[in-house]
Amino acid sequence: MSETTTEREVMEYDVIIVGAGPAGLACAIRLKQLKPDLMVAVIEKSAEVGAHILSGAVIEPEPLDELLPGWKDNPPPVCIPVVDDEIAFLTASSKRRLPTPPQQRNHGNIIVSLGALCAWLAPQAEDLGVDIFPGYAAAGIHYLPDGAVGGVIIGDMGVDRDGKPKDTYMQGIEIHAPLTILAEGCRGHLSKELISRFKLDADSDPQAYGIGIKELWQVAPGKCKTGLVNHSIGWPLDTKTYGGSFIYHMDKDRVAVGFVCALDYSDPEFSPFEAFQQFKHHPSIKPLFEGGEILSGGARTIIEGGAQSLPRVEMPGALLIGDAAGLLNLPKIKGTHQAIRSGMLAASHIAEKGNGKGFDEALRASPIMKELHKVRNIRPGFNKGLWRGLITAGIETVTAGKLPRTLKNHADYSSLSKLKDLKPVERHWVKRDLAPRDRLASVYFAATDHDEDQLVHLQILEPDVCITKCGEEYGHPCTRFCPASVYEIVEDADSAAGERLQINAANCVHCKTCDIKDPYQIINWVTPEGGSGPNYQNL
Repeated sequence: MSETTTEREVMEYDVIIVGAGPAGLACAIRLKQLKPDLMVAVIEKSAEVGAHILSGAVIEPEPLDELLPGWKDNPPPVCIPVVDDEIAFLTASSKRRLPTPPQQRNHGNIIVSLGALCAWLAPQAEDLGVDIFPGYAAAGIHYLPDGAVGGVIIGDMGVDRDGKPKDTYMQGIEIHAPLTILAEGCRGHLSKELISRFKLDADSDPQAYGIGIKELWQVAPGKCKTGLVNHSIGWPLDTKTYGGSFIYHMDKDRVAVGFVCALDYSDPEFSPFEAFQQFKHHPSIKPLFEGGEILSGGARTIIEGGAQSLPRVEMPGALLIGDAAGLLNLPKIKGTHQAIRSGMLAASHIAEKGNGKGFDEALRASPIMKELHKVRNIRPGFNKGLWRGLITAGIETVTAGKLPRTLKNHADYSSLSKLKDLKPVERHWVKRDLAPRDRLASVYFAATDHDEDQLVHLQILEPDVCITKCGEEYGHPCTRFCPASVYEIVEDADSAAGERLQINAANCVHCKTCDIKDPYQIINWVTPEGGSGPNYQNL
């Protein structure tokens, strides 16, 4: 967002939390439980709490039991106990059931809508005195003269494409506090800035990511088996690409279906969105959705790096918690319990110490890090393919991660093969007829909305590279890895190349895939105006 010469209004708090996800809300609740007199604010860019939250999600309830004893007496609107687990290996035409790995056994766990869970947590935080500001995007960091973080800047809203105020222009606000807690989730743009500025990742491996695409369906009566959790590996992915599916059977004949694909895939012509749609057309899967209706859908990147990619989570004036730090346990396919625990741990640390100093050490000595350490080698074990990965996962599971080695992670953007080196892959993909028909149609089910006059929030740092190097070497992979058709190559007679990159920013579902996967790292995702973006319902 552009700077203005007008002095901004300033608000003062004791603690600012950026992000009303499970980590941020758990931190706010615990802070007020321990220190009722603290002035705590939560800043959330979505129009309503939960509207930008997308996850599986099967959660472990123990952290909620600790945070809010008796919560099950007034549960969130989607709260379904798991009754059975299944995991399968798929080929293009067959399905074979596999033993459920210990990490993925869900006895005692609960199927939820994470967005609905956060919307349920928010009023409980407010009842304790937390100020929650949905629709306000933290667009920048307020730095103190000594370089420490001193708060956040809420973006100036109402600037048109020429940088001139619109009729509904609203001046930005600065919110100052001695401590700012970043709980933005995966690849938050302020967290990214701070990790770089303070070199928090200097002693860790590159972070690894996946893209998760999810839909909620109303299936025909009798097809939903409430409480059943299905996972699969294999087709439609090749054996070099890590990922898999989930199907969670909810209540009221509703089924959540999703697909996760690691973003270190090598084929520049691969489309994660198409892989997900192909999965729904597998002979063993398609009958579940025939006769049904898609209700909502969307996409979000997830953290996969684990222990060896964990940056330092403490800097002058600020902390990282939840997936802003990278605490998801990928073999479990769960991060909510880690997010809530990290928020609670940060709150307890602040209440005891009076500030955030020493939080990095406290986190690394906690059960949160111990859980990540046990499974640290499972995800990078798949870097050399599915079969070697399964062997590595078995060894690491049996030994509880006690082997002395630690496998390395690599940067996802560096993994694409150039077109001249590409070896064709036979994927056995089929003609499909289930909704949505394409990526543009899927945007409708995300209910995404951006003011057409606001500045484009997808910054192309070197536009010429898109048409020259990236187009020639990789065939414009942004037009395929984006699940919402934000990036489009169109004819342009005025361009020397005869074409240009068109950015359909209004389609963006804020997944951050482009910021991560672009091979030249010239796409910079920044927050749009507050309240813009998807409006996920029960995802």
